[in-house]
Amino acid sequence: MASATLLLPARVQLAGPLKAEAGRALARADLAKGEAGERAQLRRHFQLIPDHWPVAALTRQLDAGDAGDGRWLRADPAFLAPDMTGARLLAHGPALGLTQVDVEALLPALKPLFGDAGFLLDAPEPSRWYLRLAGDAPLPEFAAPEDVVGDDLFGHLPQGDAGRRWRALFNEVQVTLHQHPWNAKRASEGKPVVNALWFWGAGRLPTSVNTAYRQVRSRDEIVRALSSLAGVPEQASGEVDALVDLRHLRSLAMFCDDALVPLLAELRRGELARVVLDFQDGASFTLEAKQRWRFWRRALATLDA
Repeated sequence: MASATLLLPARVQLAGPLKAEAGRALARADLAKGEAGERAQLRRHFQLIPDHWPVAALTRQLDAGDAGDGRWLRADPAFLAPDMTGARLLAHGPALGLTQVDVEALLPALKPLFGDAGFLLDAPEPSRWYLRLAGDAPLPEFAAPEDVVGDDLFGHLPQGDAGRRWRALFNEVQVTLHQHPWNAKRASEGKPVVNALWFWGAGRLPTSVNTAYRQVRSRDEIVRALSSLAGVPEQASGEVDALVDLRHLRSLAMFCDDALVPLLAELRRGELARVVLDFQDGASFTLEAKQRWRFWRRALATLDA
């Protein structure tokens, strides 16, 4: 019999009182605690060989199909804002609303900077820009943008001797973009300017990607790239174990009414063997029909009760 696993945001994003049916079901479920964070959450469901997390290579294969055995680095367009102590990353990638017209205006000014350093910069998708790295020179640690947004940049820039070159490129990009007339045009139209590139996600494609699911539904580019490499078809027929990405939810009512309650009904009817709720804070609830006999457990009032 099939199962359904939901990828969900951290429980703090779904605050509020639970409806009675949901509270009873979650109280009777099996609760496990895992590592928090987006990467840890996805790695519970996809296994990469070798065991690494090369976001740039994964999404490059999705966007252009040419990742091959190259080493890739994301160089995503970003918007920085100065403050009294330095600068903060306020937006990146899709949040900037870039189009192909923006790419064609900005990319030619930046390509020579990276060409002189021996890297090829291109943008097969307006919100995701890439560097193909030459050779196997050591790379510094690059921070993922979701770990940086809203924070001071100083502690997140590449460090050490390996990071010196990348800090210099980061600064040269800012100078070039600050002087670019296209940014003045974007600002006059009320759009965020592109005044930096954020480097992250370095690596090569894995040899293989494995998952237990035969259907994966997600709008997220990393999940889509992983499921494609794992050979999961876009459409599945019959009863199959499914992974459904609902990390965009920000309403407890939507989670209960549109996701959880219908799945509980399928459990009662014997149409599903189990439902797994995997929250980004590391909590995981496994629900099965037989848990109805745990009626002595007091219903949860909230998700994090």
